[in-house]
Amino acid sequence: MRPLSALSAETARGLHGLLFDLDDTLLVEGRLTEAAYAALFRLRESGLRLVIVTGRPSGWGDVLVRQWPVEGAVTENGAVLVDRRSGHCTVRDCVDEAERRRRRGSLAVLVSELMDRFPELRATGDVGQRLSDFAFDIGERQRVPAEVIERAREFARSRGARVICSSIHLHVTWDRDDKATGTVRLLGELLGVDATAARFRFAFVGDSANDASCFAGFATTFGVRNLSGLMTVPPRYRTERPAADGFVELSQKLVALRNQGPLPS
Repeated sequence: MRPLSALSAETARGLHGLLFDLDDTLLVEGRLTEAAYAALFRLRESGLRLVIVTGRPSGWGDVLVRQWPVEGAVTENGAVLVDRRSGHCTVRDCVDEAERRRRRGSLAVLVSELMDRFPELRATGDVGQRLSDFAFDIGERQRVPAEVIERAREFARSRGARVICSSIHLHVTWDRDDKATGTVRLLGELLGVDATAARFRFAFVGDSANDASCFAGFATTFGVRNLSGLMTVPPRYRTERPAADGFVELSQKLVALRNQGPLPS
C-alpha cells in the first residue's frame, strides 16, 4: 500500500465518484462526526457522486439516502440497493418477494442452530431492519472470541450459507452478491455506468475484510489506518489517520487535488 500523499492529481481529477463503507470508515463506534458529515458535502461540491457501500441493513440505507448528500446505498453486503430518483427513495431487493420469503424461512432455521451451538452469539441491534441476511454482533457491543467466530463460520458454511465478517458483525445469508457486484449493479441501474467505467471512474474506501471485493474490483482504492482482516488484494492507498479522521483526510486530499484546474469531461 502507498501513502495517501502518493495520490496524483490526474487520478483524483479523473474520478466521477467515491464509494464508501460506514462502520470504522466513515463512522466511529457507529456515530457520525461533524467533520465526517461536512466532508461528504465538500466531496459532492468537488463534483464527486457519492454512494454508501455497507453491510448495514437496508432500513439504514433508506434513511441515510434520504438525509445525506449521496446518490444511493448498497446495503446488506450487496444484496439490497437503495436509491433516490425524482425525490423518491426506493429499496430494491435483488430477488423477488417469494424467493425472499423462502430464503428468510430457511435462514431462520440456520440462525437457530447457530445460536444453540454457539451461545456467545447475539443478534445485532439492527437485525430487524434487514431483508437478506442475519447479523451477529461480534465487536460492536460485545467481543466474541476469534475461535468461536471461526467455528461458527465453518458451521454455517457447512450448511451451504455464505458468511461475511466485518470489523463488528458476522453475517450469514443465502445471497451470493458481494459489495462489488451490488455496487456495479447500482451504478448501472441508477447512473447508467457500465462495469468497466465503474472500475476506473469510481474509487472505494473501506476498512475490513468484507470490503475485499471492492478493494479487488476497483482501480483506485483506499484503506483507512485501522484497516483489518485478510484481503487477497489490499487497497492501493492508506490514510495516516483511522476511521472518520482518515475519511476526512482522504476527502481533503481529493478536494485539494480536484481543485487544481478544470476537471476532465
